[in-house]
Amino acid sequence: MQIGLASWSDSRGLHDPFVSFLQCQQEITWSARKVHGIGPDDLRDAPPLLSLWPVVKRALSRGPVVAHGHGTEKRFLRAFPGHSFGPWIDTLQLARAAWPTQPTHSLGDLCTALGLDDFAILARDRGWHDALYDALASLALLKHLVTQFELADAPVEVLLRPDTRSWHRNRHS
Repeated sequence: MQIGLASWSDSRGLHDPFVSFLQCQQEITWSARKVHGIGPDDLRDAPPLLSLWPVVKRALSRGPVVAHGHGTEKRFLRAFPGHSFGPWIDTLQLARAAWPTQPTHSLGDLCTALGLDDFAILARDRGWHDALYDALASLALLKHLVTQFELADAPVEVLLRPDTRSWHRNRHS
């Protein structure tokens, strides 16, 4: 298991990257190894999730939490009972609303199609499905959306519940 965190602000750009493997009690499946590239050696000396609580709390309490398909991250953070992280900005839903006819809305495909790769410098020697790489890519996608659609001065609520009706219509036609 792995956790990756980063921040983005208009004034500082992408900043404060953090990544750590996490102690895991269950065996790593073959499919998880293939997708995430994490093996038993990576987790051997990894800290338990709760020992990272100060880092996680500091990073996630600074404002909206951003993820591409935020369900996985929300489930992951349930390990911290009583947390109040959020609001959640889901770049998958934003991308579906912004570009409803895009053939795929996977994070990697969107970043490639939009030419977003400047975030990778903060995640050297990492790739897709690495927690830090995906966190940085989600923030780069958010930055692109905010810039392209001139949302910098819009209330955050605009980003919380995007209108995906066009995407749903295109998907079912």
